Amino acid sequence: MPTVTVIQPTISEEQNTKIRCAAYCRVSSDSEDQLNSFMAQMRYYSQVFDNSETEELIDIYADEGITGTREDKRDEFQRLMKDCRKGKIDRIYTKSISRFARNTRDCLKNVRELKSLGITIYFEKENIDTANMTDEMMITIMGGLAQEESTSISQNLRWGIKKRMENGTIKMCTPVFGYELVDGNLILKSDEAEIVRQIFDWYLNGYGLAAIAQMLNALKIERFGRTSHWTASTVGVMLRNEKYIGDQLFQKKYTTDTLPFRQVVNKGERDQYYYSDRHKPIISRDDFDKVQNILAEHKKSFKGLKQDHIFAKKIYCGECGSTFKFKCRKNKNYWVCRLHDAESDKCSNKQILEANAISAFIMLCNKLWYNYKQILLPCQAALQDLKLKKFSGKTQVMDIHKEIAKLREQAHVLARLKTKGFLDEAKYLEQTTELTAKINKLQTELKKAYTLRRRGRNA
Repeated sequence: MPTVTVIQPTISEEQNTKIRCAAYCRVSSDSEDQLNSFMAQMRYYSQVFDNSETEELIDIYADEGITGTREDKRDEFQRLMKDCRKGKIDRIYTKSISRFARNTRDCLKNVRELKSLGITIYFEKENIDTANMTDEMMITIMGGLAQEESTSISQNLRWGIKKRMENGTIKMCTPVFGYELVDGNLILKSDEAEIVRQIFDWYLNGYGLAAIAQMLNALKIERFGRTSHWTASTVGVMLRNEKYIGDQLFQKKYTTDTLPFRQVVNKGERDQYYYSDRHKPIISRDDFDKVQNILAEHKKSFKGLKQDHIFAKKIYCGECGSTFKFKCRKNKNYWVCRLHDAESDKCSNKQILEANAISAFIMLCNKLWYNYKQILLPCQAALQDLKLKKFSGKTQVMDIHKEIAKLREQAHVLARLKTKGFLDEAKYLEQTTELTAKINKLQTELKKAYTLRRRGRNA
């Protein structure tokens, strides 16, 4: 039996029980809230720790009148972090997260570093104590802060843009065909302006949008020096653009207030700002108004035909694969390939009368009705088989993913046990090697499952 010698403590527990605390406070120089001022915060923390039996105040670190957005400009904060790294502090008190850091990334970085040093932080306003937080909780809270920060920045940007729209100082970001952008202002380009005038003239003389697009493509007219491809839709947008009469309408679209931010068309939900005579016009107001009247009349005559028709988006071109669209001319209804209608040289498939389309459809229905055993039943069985294969393959893939996730979690647990000294090197290597082999085997099975799923889809 070995001889055991008990070494008696030389310091009583009462002498060394107090937690060494630091207080960090900061107030912006333009703050009007005297309760949160620099001196008020210093007095507050001094009083708190004077009456504490479990904690002692080591120092107060205070940045006065310095911005919180730049960490490298906060000298006292840097001194606090240095003292933490030297082991002088056990716990930090601060008024709020915004006092500690304005930037979510820096806040999360510093909290993690301090936690690795065994130092906890208490944010009084939010009632958050990092001593009681898991990593998952911390990530959740910081993610929420990041979302709040993004929303706040977006709101500030939108407010600034709105003010510039209201007072007439907002600048253009992108030019339109016929103009170039100089210092945020639209300056007329003579060569492109002539083409714009020609487009409006063609439309006023009875040419349709598709016909105008075809003529522009035949002339190889480039748009913004990038492409010479014109479509009926492109021409229609140009004919409706108020910028060609020297005016500008702002906030045609707006960004939503909440995450995820997305742009939506302004249909009257937000203010719009119309600037008259903002730049040199290309088209006269009289001609522009005539074009808008013609466009409005065409819209009325075609409204509802495509959406309400039984064949809408159901007839496909056998040559190029495009859908057919409905057209009405000279009291005749017919269907035409969209690509052929826009660019006849790229698809030679001609239009078909609606009466012929209806006859073909009825004939097909009759064939299927009388021959359903030879056609429909085998197709139905094949589709059902594919559906079952797809479902089976999907379930198998999900099961393999779950198993791999479990094995990886086991590997993480082993790594943590080894780091804390609960697992020796030999045992750690043995178990991790076994887990790695299982994961590799499952990944091979996963590749096979994906291959079978692809074959099922292509069958």
